[in-house]
Amino acid sequence: YRRHLLLHCFPSIASLISHSLPPSPPPPPPPLTDLLRVVSRRLVLATKTQSITTMATQEEECKGNVKAQLAKLFEVSLKVTVPNEADVDPLIAACTGKFGDYQCNNAMGLWSKIKGKGTQFRGPPAVGEAIKNNLPTSEMIDSCSVAGPGFVNVVLSKNWMAKSIQKMLIEGIDTWAPQPPVKTAVVDFSSPNIAKEMHVGHLRSTIIGDTLARMLEFSKVKVLRRNHVGDWGTQFGMLIEFLFEKFPNFEDATETAIGDLQAFYKASKQRFDSDPAFKERAQQAVVRLQGGEEKYRRAWAQICEISRTEFHKVYQRLGVHLEEKGESFYNPYIPGVIEGLTKQGLVEESQGARVIFIEGINIPLIVVKSDGGFNYASTDLAALWYRLNEEKAEWIIYVTDVGQQQHFDMVFKAAKRAGWLPQGDNYPKASHVGFGLVLGEDGKRFRTRNTEVVRLVDLLDEAKNRSKAALIERGKGEEWTEEEIESTADAVGYGAV
Repeated sequence: YRRHLLLHCFPSIASLISHSLPPSPPPPPPPLTDLLRVVSRRLVLATKTQSITTMATQEEECKGNVKAQLAKLFEVSLKVTVPNEADVDPLIAACTGKFGDYQCNNAMGLWSKIKGKGTQFRGPPAVGEAIKNNLPTSEMIDSCSVAGPGFVNVVLSKNWMAKSIQKMLIEGIDTWAPQPPVKTAVVDFSSPNIAKEMHVGHLRSTIIGDTLARMLEFSKVKVLRRNHVGDWGTQFGMLIEFLFEKFPNFEDATETAIGDLQAFYKASKQRFDSDPAFKERAQQAVVRLQGGEEKYRRAWAQICEISRTEFHKVYQRLGVHLEEKGESFYNPYIPGVIEGLTKQGLVEESQGARVIFIEGINIPLIVVKSDGGFNYASTDLAALWYRLNEEKAEWIIYVTDVGQQQHFDMVFKAAKRAGWLPQGDNYPKASHVGFGLVLGEDGKRFRTRNTEVVRLVDLLDEAKNRSKAALIERGKGEEWTEEEIESTADAVGYGAV
């Protein structure tokens, strides 16, 4: 067969072949169409056989995802059906009609690609039939049918479903989790500012971030839950000076003594804006704090600790666990990171500041301000460098409102220019998960410094109290213990929030 196929298909090399032929004339070859049919059948059989042998491994890789398992089967069929069309991804969706459980929707798209290329098919339904007929045998499929313009409908086997559920129950549901191609991820979420109490606007980042962290942990990914609190910057000069005024022996100050942190922050800001002498002292306090002066560092630590205690009360109620690594943690790494980027030629001088220009964005990323100070971009670049190089994270997810989308887009693009992250969507990678803003009655974003915002702890208290009142109104106070009432009010109230 090989010899005849070569002689018929490649007459230009027939003379070379003839030197190796036996002296006796060969028998007359079968028609070329028969030869090609035999070869085609053998190739199909080989492809199916090879694919079926890997099915067990592939099923193991995505056993918790029926759609992914079906995609593996249809991937084999598509390679056999249209071997000359590269990179055809199976289009698997839940069945919308009554014809099955899932459907493969590749036929129409394939027909638009192959018509006019001398194809054997005569329209999408014929392509659909071929896809169905070329499916490898699998115990997960009970039956297949083709409907309309080539939709391949699949009915799952009830026996296979029963066996799968039984296996899941025996092995444990966590063994069926999806398997992302990463071992370590950072989820950066919640991240309130020190000396500002958490308000309702902080709820989304906290809950969405915690949800993403739980999902990744369920999928056997090591998750570093990072609370990137705002614990550094110019506002601390103002807060420290105000603390010194209110509490000459500041180390005795506690959350009870200070009272409402929100009110403390607003009062210090009001003093900063209205008293030039206080403003000057506050600016000097920033310099002393950043210079490492002991008294100012202790005062800063005291303010941070009071805030931390308040944050913890909220996280405890919500069942959220975080590890704090605030802005101050990355501050020592900033000079080295900026120096490295400068050596690569990425950092340029612009109007007294040092910036990184990003292609397609008309404003630069400022990494050193004109007064020589650092900013959010400096800290975020240092944090990204640390997470990639020190913590070896393969996926870094930032959960903030959409107002910060462009900022993170610029940080990620700068990291790609520096070679920290690969181009495209490969790992390691960084992602921004944005959500809508929580607005006040004036239609503007909540800001602690100038708006009467709803404190998150008050919202949670109110939700619990109303749930408890509803339970008692329904007569549960007589049926349940006080402990049962409290735990149910917690679950219903906080769950509703």
